[in-house]
Amino acid sequence: MTQTRWGPVQVKITVTDGTITKVTVVQSPSGNGRDLEINSRALPVLTQETIDAQSAKIDMVSGATVTSDGYVGSLQSALDQAGI
Repeated sequence: MTQTRWGPVQVKITVTDGTITKVTVVQSPSGNGRDLEINSRALPVLTQETIDAQSAKIDMVSGATVTSDGYVGSLQSALDQAGI
């Protein structure tokens, strides 16, 4: 989990035979309508980029910098725990 100024972001990954097969966002900022709007747009993009890149080296989503940073931080932690 990565703490951002708008709230925590936590990502869970599923790895099969060394390949990221699924990404689940367990927690994301949800304190107001703007958070929900940003997350509904940014998180699907970030999760798809993760599957495509098979790493945390993904592009940030414009207008969702804080969420993107939190996502990448949590993703890298999950990758480290998985030994990827």
